[in-house]
Amino acid sequence: MKKNVLKVALGLIAFVSAETAQAQCKEWKWPEDKATAEEKNVLYTDAVKNGHYKQAVAPHQWLLVNAPNLNTSIYINGAEMFDKLADQEKDAAKKQVYVDSLMIVYDMRIANCGEEVAVMNRKAISFYKFNLNGPKAPEVLSLMDKTFEVSGNNVSDGLLIPYMQAVKINALKFKSLSEDQILQRYDLVSSVIDAKIKKAQSEGKPVDKLKKTKDDVDAILITMVKVDCDFVRKNLAPKFKQNPTDIVLAKKIFGFMLQGKCTDDPLWLEAGEAIHTTEKDFGLAKNLGVRYLTVDNVEKADYYLKEALGLAGTPAEKADILLLQGSIASKKGSKGEARELYRQAAAADPSNKDAYEKIGDLYFNSFNDCSKRENQADDRAVYLIAYDYYAKAGATQKMSAAKASFPSKEDIFLVNYTAGQSIRVACWIGESTTVRTRD
Repeated sequence: MKKNVLKVALGLIAFVSAETAQAQCKEWKWPEDKATAEEKNVLYTDAVKNGHYKQAVAPHQWLLVNAPNLNTSIYINGAEMFDKLADQEKDAAKKQVYVDSLMIVYDMRIANCGEEVAVMNRKAISFYKFNLNGPKAPEVLSLMDKTFEVSGNNVSDGLLIPYMQAVKINALKFKSLSEDQILQRYDLVSSVIDAKIKKAQSEGKPVDKLKKTKDDVDAILITMVKVDCDFVRKNLAPKFKQNPTDIVLAKKIFGFMLQGKCTDDPLWLEAGEAIHTTEKDFGLAKNLGVRYLTVDNVEKADYYLKEALGLAGTPAEKADILLLQGSIASKKGSKGEARELYRQAAAADPSNKDAYEKIGDLYFNSFNDCSKRENQADDRAVYLIAYDYYAKAGATQKMSAAKASFPSKEDIFLVNYTAGQSIRVACWIGESTTVRTRD
């Protein structure tokens, strides 16, 4: 019975006309023998609803043969029916008949009802499910290749990881793919994910799941190809030099070199800048700013951190960038500007205590700038105010270091200060603190 269903269905697909292939099956289109068709439809749908899938096969077969464009439901229910039968069947030969029948249901739906992209994606997932680990794994990849070609960026999210898994099986088990063929398919999946992320962002939809998928795709790639910094320089850098506006390639270079911890390579910065030119992103701008800061390119660091500040989406992100900008001002010797930036960081995100610690550092390191060499009590007041800020930050080790540099009891006695007295720290600091001694 099942083999007959398969043969008849194959014959129907072979002779379907181009005109019929464009037809839709949303409306019910009863055949001339409507009474029998209605009876068969009731019989098979009741059987499917009750989980009696084998009983549904015969009446469903009649509809496939005699009313192939009756309604989309005969293909939706038919797919469920053969999927369940294949899942439940223990005999390998019989299971394969059910799987083949499932594929034909998908093909007949496309032939009679259209919806090629959506149905091809479902078919590819089903074929993957039943055949990936068997001898038909090459056919799985072939079908997925075709599905990606037909679907473009509209390929189902649920097919992205399975596609890379199919690539992996064919590459490692069947040894049927070269490194270039692996990378071509990886490029395809990556470009689709990037397009989906961009579309979701433009529509205000979450992208965390897609970004996780992107990470998973990268993880699968490195099980097939050794992707390290040498690989990037050898295989990707020449292509990027030829086409520095290839953003998909730039993203791969940037990500792999970040993962390989070779961000000191100028290629990494070139790739990052290329990406930033077309796709503004907080994390990317921050990474570029930090990297330029570490190589003392203050001008470029300042530029990218300003970009990142404008892209910051949360108080924590804003505070993070303000702290880095404060570090730049401090490197320039602009302590007042650095303090203002640190204050802004503290205001942006009160939970971030780093700003207080950094202000404490500014004060602690101001002894030479601010001491007048007239008396130790006033000169060492910078350590008192530094201690106050370290205390706000909870930086206990630095609090101890500051306390060790407090004035002595003799120092404050000589200028008639008393412990607990409020004094103003002069110089560029201009803040008040409380007199304390180190002894």
